[in-house]
Amino acid sequence: MLPLSEIEEKDINIFRLTAVFCLVLLILPVFNNRQQAPLSIEEHGIGGGVFLNDVFYHTDSDNLLISEDDNEIYDDESVAFEPESFSKTRTLLYDYHTIQSGENISALAINFGLNQDTIISANKIANSRLLQIGRVLKIPNQDGILHTVRTGETLSSIATRYSIDVNDIQIANELFSEKITTGSDLFIPGARLDWVRLQEINGDLFVWPVSGILTSSYGYRRDPFNQNRRQFHNGIDIRAGTGTPVRAAMAGRVSSVGWDNVLGNYVVISHHSGYRTLYAHMSVIRTRTGAYVGQGERIGDVGNTGLSTGPHLHFTVYKNGVTVNPRALMR
Repeated sequence: MLPLSEIEEKDINIFRLTAVFCLVLLILPVFNNRQQAPLSIEEHGIGGGVFLNDVFYHTDSDNLLISEDDNEIYDDESVAFEPESFSKTRTLLYDYHTIQSGENISALAINFGLNQDTIISANKIANSRLLQIGRVLKIPNQDGILHTVRTGETLSSIATRYSIDVNDIQIANELFSEKITTGSDLFIPGARLDWVRLQEINGDLFVWPVSGILTSSYGYRRDPFNQNRRQFHNGIDIRAGTGTPVRAAMAGRVSSVGWDNVLGNYVVISHHSGYRTLYAHMSVIRTRTGAYVGQGERIGDVGNTGLSTGPHLHFTVYKNGVTVNPRALMR
């Protein structure tokens, strides 16, 4: 048997080890709880804030941040949440895509999760029907359009025009001041093209005014009454039988009806955005000056009046007083 003094010393050592073990068990949960508290980090550029370490928080009616795990409460002002605008706006970046056979803007927009406006504007596409196979398109990482800075414009005035915060424009374009240069392009995140402009680019502005066959296009051609002379044809000719309904290519107000020795019976309709349309050589006019007509509404019948080689409709489109090619704007 061991002497009594040695037994007592052994018991004391066991007691000490037990006490240390119990102390560790008491301290460990406290240490773990402290690890769950928000850890502040320094902010570097856009971002910053806190790490919440997999704990979900919400604010109560007193604006206090409450952990849903253990109901720990933190003062809301001590947690640096990002403003909403910063979480949605990103610096503009581009990817690139080469046009393949059969692709169009509509399908590309769906594939890349963007608005048609975005792809059209980013690549300054004037007519989406004329996309060529092999053309390389820039694909932005967010929706928006390009805005060319005009003389006298400021970052603030541009932001007001598009109902957007100045900071969002600065972030997207990596601007470090409000100084901008006339003629430069700014990406406006979230902005859309004007509806009329989008219709123009996609060729969806006008419907065909008559059902028939295109016999003469817009541009230079041989004079049908003098084969030795070339002339500029300021519209298109659509052949159809006499009496075929002629319809308004777009809604508008009839600005003029009448007779002309060259045009025969004609109708002129004024539309929005500076557009006017002319319908000539009709046999019968079925509208009057000042009348409002809807798109597709019957305004007359195909005829052979005026200087004409046969029953057809001559159709001209004016934009701010200048003729433009109707085919580029027709569905």
